[in-house]
Amino acid sequence: MRSALISGAGVAGPALAWFLRRDGWEVTVVERAPSLRDSGYAVDFRGAAIPVLAEIGILDELRGHEIHMRGTTLVDASGATIAEWPAEVFGGDLEVPKRALTRILHRVADVTYLFDDTATELVQHDDRVTVSFEHAPTRDFDLVFGADGVNSAVRRLAFPGIDPIEHLGMSGVGFTTENHFGLDHRGRLQAEPGRAIYAFSDSDPSRMTVSLSFATTAPLGDLEEHRIAVREVFADQPRLLADMDAAEDVQFAATCQVHLDSWSTGRVALLGDAGYCAAPTSGMGTSQALIAASTLVRCLAAGGDDHTSAFEQYERELRPYILENQRLGREAVAGLGGLAGGA
Repeated sequence: MRSALISGAGVAGPALAWFLRRDGWEVTVVERAPSLRDSGYAVDFRGAAIPVLAEIGILDELRGHEIHMRGTTLVDASGATIAEWPAEVFGGDLEVPKRALTRILHRVADVTYLFDDTATELVQHDDRVTVSFEHAPTRDFDLVFGADGVNSAVRRLAFPGIDPIEHLGMSGVGFTTENHFGLDHRGRLQAEPGRAIYAFSDSDPSRMTVSLSFATTAPLGDLEEHRIAVREVFADQPRLLADMDAAEDVQFAATCQVHLDSWSTGRVALLGDAGYCAAPTSGMGTSQALIAASTLVRCLAAGGDDHTSAFEQYERELRPYILENQRLGREAVAGLGGLAGGA
């Protein structure tokens, strides 16, 4: 039985694990977090991702978690309405809480998980990859896959000395708080030169999710630097800053993309944000991860024991789709209230 290690238990990793296990692989998933991640905001699926969900057998279950957003209100600095956007602008064909998707994928993948661990060394041989872990014993695998996000540990080990991350000129913070905007399955966007305030409420009418985005010329450093920058840019929003300080789920991030000339090297391949992040502004991250997992396993099945040709076919098929999504991600940043050039 062929064996595979997947780094990352978000969306791409468990989806890939399901397809590999279906095809008879022995699969292990290693995840840096101590347990299944239960955070994150709503995720949506578009186009070809819907048949992938159906193939995995979870489409109907996910439809039971659909949040049914009603649209987004665009407001000016005073809070006056400028325009109303339909739900499809942000929501795609199906939108669910990320925690629902994560739990369902974790359950149906039914593979071995190594939580609170990470790969620390990859040694490639002609017939296997020897993987050392931070905690677990060293093991051999036929193939290794990096599905561990923008700051992928597998990418760092397999592509040493390469920094493929492109900052798109926007950073931000997200958190949940009391729904003092009175949103009901709606979003509210206040976009100004150099910054944007986006809030929405979906399944819990008493709570809303807030995203504070602002222009930055380079990625910020540690969490304290992020917090200081947010305070400076949104100094006129004392209530939202207080909400951020009180929130228990604060997440700071830079909006970026990942660009690599090749998504594989030897017996190691990347998928999802680890290989070709299109930026959250593309609205395609979750769909991209699912489609990539399906495409990669189909190419492996067609290639038989020839992983090299399978990885090449995977990239030929998927790269045009990825490049289009990355274009969408860049254009969304440029168009969001002049953020890219407003600082």
